[in-house]
Parts: sequence; C-alpha cells; structure tokens
Amino acid sequence: MVAPPHAPHPLLTVDDLVVSFDGPLGTYRALNGVSFSVGAGETLAILGESGSGKSVTVRAVMALLPRHSATIERGTIRYDGEELSALPVRRTRELSATEMAMVFQDSLTALNPVVRVGQQIAELFRVRQRTSRREAWRRAVAGLERVGIPNAARRAHDYPHQFSGGMRQRVVIAMALALRPRLLIADEPTTALDVTVQAQIMDLLRELREADGMAMILITHDLGVVADVADRVAVMYAGTVVESGPLRTVYDAPAHPYTRGLMASVPAPDRPGERLTPIEGMPPSPLATPAGCPFHPRCPVARADCRTDRPALRVVAAGHEAACHYAEEVMAGVDVRGAA
Repeated sequence: MVAPPHAPHPLLTVDDLVVSFDGPLGTYRALNGVSFSVGAGETLAILGESGSGKSVTVRAVMALLPRHSATIERGTIRYDGEELSALPVRRTRELSATEMAMVFQDSLTALNPVVRVGQQIAELFRVRQRTSRREAWRRAVAGLERVGIPNAARRAHDYPHQFSGGMRQRVVIAMALALRPRLLIADEPTTALDVTVQAQIMDLLRELREADGMAMILITHDLGVVADVADRVAVMYAGTVVESGPLRTVYDAPAHPYTRGLMASVPAPDRPGERLTPIEGMPPSPLATPAGCPFHPRCPVARADCRTDRPALRVVAAGHEAACHYAEEVMAGVDVRGAA
C-alpha cells in the first residue's frame, strides 16, 4: 500500500490485514489483504456492497471481533505508531474507549433500552475520567446539546425508545464523541433513516469533525451519502480494497470496473428517469472466492488473465490506486475486452 502524499504520518494504518472465521460450513476468509490509511483530520469513506468486508475491517481495528470464531491471520493495524494487533485486547479496548470511538449502524441496539440516555453518556465520564456524578451529568447534557437534541436537559431523562430514529442516532453520536476521540468510525450511520434525516446526520458529522479536528472513517454502500463529506475513498470487494484515492478523482475517473459499476448504478440528478445500469450477478461467497481477480465473473471487461492472475493494488495516478490489470484503460473509458 502507498500512503497518500498529503498524509506522510497517518493516524491509522491497516496493512495486508487477513481475517478468517470458523463457521458451520468451514473456515473462510472475510478479509484478504486489506490495506488503507487515514490521516489526522481526514475523512475516509469505505465503500462496497453488503458482505464486502467493510464492517469486519473496522471491528478488527476496534478489537470487536468474536474471540472464539475470528482469527487475524496476518497484517498490521497501527494507530499513532502503536501496533494494535500485538497488544492485549484490553489495551486496545482502552484506546477504543478514549482515542477511538465508533457509531454503530443500529442506534436502537447500540443503546441500553432500560437506562436513561443521560445516564449512559454520563457513565463514560464516571468510569473513564473519574468525574463526580454531578459533573458527569452536566457533561452528558452538554453532549446532547452539541449534537442538536432539543430540550437536552429534559430529554436526558428519557429512554432510547422515546426518541425518533434520527434523534436516537444523534444520541449515539453524542456518546461516541463524549471523550473527544481522535478517530471516529461511523458504520452505516444513516441506515434506515429517511433521506432528509440522512443529510442532517452527515452534516452533523462533518461539522463535528471540523470542530474537533478528528479523523473519521465512514462505512457505507451509498456513494451519494459521502460525496460532500469524505476526502478519500477506499472501495472494497470480496474482502479486499480494489481501489482507493481522493474522492473526486475516484468518482470522476474510476480505475476499477467495480467502482465504475457502482457509479453507473447511482441516479443522476440531471438525468431524471434515465435507466440505471446494475452490476450483473452476485458477490462471491467467501467460502468459494474465484481464482484471479475476484470480480472477474461479474466484470464486463474481463480477459483471460483476469481469471488466473490476481491483480495487486498499484498506483495508477498520484494518490490513486487500483487492483486491476487494465486500470489505465478503465480510467480512460476504453473497452478492453478481448478473446478469452
């Protein structure tokens, strides 16, 4: 992996991460050589279909993989120069509670249904910073006010089910930001929210990131959600990163056929009613990942070597990487199909 030129000392670097799971049908790899980095104050969006490995990647970073079924086979996870994968889980989770924080995609299950939301936030200050009960409650209310909860002093006494989906997600964000982390990971933060509320949540995350100067990783399958928020993107497919680079560069000139397919499946505001072009087929099962490029069974430009030789992630332009034998041609929009 080549670090982006504007982030010579990334806050978080994941390199060649391989994670496997033991399941009833056997052992399979959920991640197969994932590499990316994010610098201080930067927002990285990790994109891809369901099952591409996005959530497993960030759960590995946060030491939230199931102990009895998941194994990190190889790779490094380095946070601010410290190798996390070599640390005891307890130490990594200490960092996860203070230096790093996560917004989970289901706000209802992320919160304790029988504890008032103010108490859930206040507990962070009581346990991690040893503050008094009164001070912890004051900070909890201030955190709710910061994320735009109306009448925060009163609503802090309410239970999670008394909030709408959008307001409940704001509560989860308030909890994640309570201890002012340097890195925020948001895993599908707008899932199940309507379009208007999605925009509000993304605007809120952007404003809070700018105010605190923190780094942020956004996990999503929705390219439109991150278009105005992310600095860089990493596109995942079948447990690996197939393309990464500055957001505008990747969106304007995708170098991998999968990324191009994702872009073609997004409605264009200036062409209402235009028929979308779906990506044919289904992602491969992790129990039977095809040889060569994992995307070749669905790729409209696959050639014979794509079926046998796995392409490595390589530089195709300044700060822009892609794992495709014909990346330059794909960027140029050339039809590279040939005899199999």
